[in-house]
Amino acid sequence: MNHKTSSKSMASKAAKASTDKGASKLQKSLAASVLSQRSAQKQTGANMEDVASKVLQSSKYSDKTKSFAASVLSQSNDKR
Repeated sequence: MNHKTSSKSMASKAAKASTDKGASKLQKSLAASVLSQRSAQKQTGANMEDVASKVLQSSKYSDKTKSFAASVLSQSNDKR
């Protein structure tokens, strides 16, 4: 089990993105993952790790989307 949690600042940004009508479906999905990891009892699933990794490797996503992806990956399962 991973004991890392989303920072208050990152969770605040994720909350705003999750209600932003201009945010993409992917950005909202990553934001939701960031928000769910505000609790230490949650950790990133393997599928979301894969999505976040692909976002970080691509040049087509915004800095905000990439920051959510990085947060998601930083809280991934250490054993995967």
